[in-house]
Amino acid sequence: MTEPTKEELMARIAELEKQATTKKSGRMDFKVSEKGGVSVYGLGRFPVTLYYEQWTRLLDAAENLKAFLEENKSKLKLKDAE
Repeated sequence: MTEPTKEELMARIAELEKQATTKKSGRMDFKVSEKGGVSVYGLGRFPVTLYYEQWTRLLDAAENLKAFLEENKSKLKLKDAE
């Protein structure tokens, strides 16, 4: 394996700096995984990956989930807004 050139290293650093800036913005990104799932980046340290059918089931249950969260808010650990 050959050593990367200075230009390649600088390009990689620029790419990583761009990613670091994006992650701090609180923005969510969506990507299709190698296995065909949809990954959501930006919710926490690791991405959340589900398959199409799982996402549609979760979205169909969104109103029930919101109601459940509100009913149990006093029991949940809440993070300060970042």
